[in-house]
Amino acid sequence: MADNLFTKPARQDDPKPWGLSEVGNIVEQVSVLFTDESVCLDQARIIELERLLGAKTAESVAIRAMEELSSRLAHCERLFQLENWQDLRKCVRSLIAIGDQIGMTSLSQVSAHVVGAIDAGDITATAATFFRLMRIGDRSLSDYWDQYNLSG
Repeated sequence: MADNLFTKPARQDDPKPWGLSEVGNIVEQVSVLFTDESVCLDQARIIELERLLGAKTAESVAIRAMEELSSRLAHCERLFQLENWQDLRKCVRSLIAIGDQIGMTSLSQVSAHVVGAIDAGDITATAATFFRLMRIGDRSLSDYWDQYNLSG
């Protein structure tokens, strides 16, 4: 068997990986997390928007909302990197209303989870739910655009 970081016995003078002073236990099983998940788009909400506003106006509203979501997702990412939790909470909370308005159910739900993690002061949960929000946000925008054939 070839020597590698996980099978080679550590010597006292060997540099430790990632700058650590100790090497941890060798694990026998590594779990793989799949980050590709489908999103829920509320078709009934879209139909309701079209009924209330007419097809052209509903499309215009949806396009403006998607542009705003894209902008706010980018702003949320900057706030996360700055660890500005209070402003991040406000920005993520605004995604809930926009998502609800145009039928992006998954986006609204995950946004609420991020707000809950921030409120709990749990940085690990905030990071996990935030990165899920980024994936769901990208996927929601893409799927919404494709499903409703928006021409922008």
